[in-house]
Amino acid sequence: MPDPLVGQTIDGRYLVRARLARGGMATVYEAVDLRLDRVIALKVMHRHLAEDPDFVARFEREAKSAARLSHPHVVAVYDQGHSDGLIYLAMEIVPGRTLRDVMRDYGPFTPEQALVILEPVLEGLAAAHAAGFVHRDIKPENVLLADDGRVKVADFGLARAVSTSNTSATQGLIMGTVAYLSPEQVERGEADERSDLYAAGILLFEMVTGQVPHVGDSPLSVAYAHVNNDVPAPSMIRSNLPPEIDALVVRATRREANLRYQRAADFLADEKRVRASLPPPRPFVESHDTLVVDVSAAARLAAGQPAPPPATARSERGRRRKGPWVALIIVLVVIGAGIGGWLLATGNSVPTPNIVGQTTAAATETLSESGLTLVITEEQFSETVPADQIISSDPEPGGGVREGSAVGAVVSKGPERYLIPDVQGLSVAEATAAITDANLAIGSTTQVFDDQVPVDAVSSTTPKIGSEVQSGTSVDISVSKGPKPVPIPDLVGKKAQVATSTLTALGLTVTTKEKFSEKVNEGMVIALRPAAGAVVDSGTEVELIVSKGPPPVEVPSLIDMPKNKAISVLQGLGLKPKVLEAAATPLNRVYSQDPPSGTMIPKGSSVIIRII
Repeated sequence: MPDPLVGQTIDGRYLVRARLARGGMATVYEAVDLRLDRVIALKVMHRHLAEDPDFVARFEREAKSAARLSHPHVVAVYDQGHSDGLIYLAMEIVPGRTLRDVMRDYGPFTPEQALVILEPVLEGLAAAHAAGFVHRDIKPENVLLADDGRVKVADFGLARAVSTSNTSATQGLIMGTVAYLSPEQVERGEADERSDLYAAGILLFEMVTGQVPHVGDSPLSVAYAHVNNDVPAPSMIRSNLPPEIDALVVRATRREANLRYQRAADFLADEKRVRASLPPPRPFVESHDTLVVDVSAAARLAAGQPAPPPATARSERGRRRKGPWVALIIVLVVIGAGIGGWLLATGNSVPTPNIVGQTTAAATETLSESGLTLVITEEQFSETVPADQIISSDPEPGGGVREGSAVGAVVSKGPERYLIPDVQGLSVAEATAAITDANLAIGSTTQVFDDQVPVDAVSSTTPKIGSEVQSGTSVDISVSKGPKPVPIPDLVGKKAQVATSTLTALGLTVTTKEKFSEKVNEGMVIALRPAAGAVVDSGTEVELIVSKGPPPVEVPSLIDMPKNKAISVLQGLGLKPKVLEAAATPLNRVYSQDPPSGTMIPKGSSVIIRII
């Protein structure tokens, strides 16, 4: 069926030329911006979303915010609006395919290939996070691989707009992205920068293994796995993967957000170190066509070097019809484009404003007032310059720069900090390796008693596990000696409740057995097993023998017994006679008793006898 929007002009400005793709929330068209005479991608949201006023309001706010985000690895948002019951986004068109398409066609990537794609994704996230954006829906469908080698992240802000809608689209979003949701998104519906990094870790896992870590019969079972199961190391799926890839994935996908990478810049720094240690990426060979994924595309464009002209949607579809789509060749290009391309060659020049010490947002605004743009050329750790502030610019403040060109800036990542790894339960050798691998140093080793950690395993560290510290910080290790020996105190004659509390506070388990005693009052401790003074391990069971008081006494038959003899018999049994008699008792004998004979009563109880 022909699409009714093809050939139509939306909002008097956007001429729809072809439909490119249709998804659960929107249809994407190739269109021409008649006002600016350029080809764009027009994302038109489905009509049921446009009928939700809450979604429309949220969509407009998020789109306006996303339009302020400008980065070589983020799909640019040009415009948003609504017309004739349609709401739309006008975006940069990126001729090429999604990462999902390429993964489906070529299967698992080599580690080198995967990292060259991951790097620009992390760079885009770092820039977005610095500007206050959280993507919330990182997945292969939202990573675009352009024909000219660029890698771009799409749909910033859209996940937030849909997730706050009252329509059923929210469920569709969760259903489609559950494989990449962080535990905090599943449990509390919350997302921050660390949630995006969790999804990026899942992305790396899928690129190198060809599958996602958690699968299930339903989205609910997959969500449950994110909350309750750790993401496994990729080498458990493909044994030939290097341990460095395992380390990146495991660190990024910790279930506890505080144990993950805290910033995209930290993840990016580790990714670059790992990529530098691997051989250059090799190509897939399937056809004569190639696609170059170039991590330095941003530097090339900033230096004024032209990129290949973008293909139209029609020519792209023509290539797909003619034969196999382009094969993937991942080329690692060193970022080294000279800032000299930004300097005055011809035309007017303006003095470079002083942006040193400003935040990237403030520097962008300062430069825009002079008709200049900001390009972040490098991020560096600094103990003196706060994160997101400019350390230096090129050209330097006051230097000449061509009107309309870019000013390069080195931006502070703040102090370099490393997380103390979770080494509890590891051997000393394993813990030492993990700590040194985290760019930290091993300090002293002491032995401590620990009820929970096995003997000779690491119990704790100083500073604590999970703390952020400077590179080279000395980490002291405490090694378990097992449970602490406990001497059993002398509690004989103490109340059972007091004895139980005392033993429990010492880490011992208490059981109680009652026993009659002529000598120890009821409720008091007669003995302990093991006996007082014995030394036992924490958690050992101690039995308290508690007095029930004297044993019961059987009331004798006292009827017709002389008074004095009855009194003597009762007293001999440890009972208390209570004599009731009239003024005259001619027979001086017992004619009734209470309790009756044969009754079992505690020693010391009273027995009433009536004398006649």
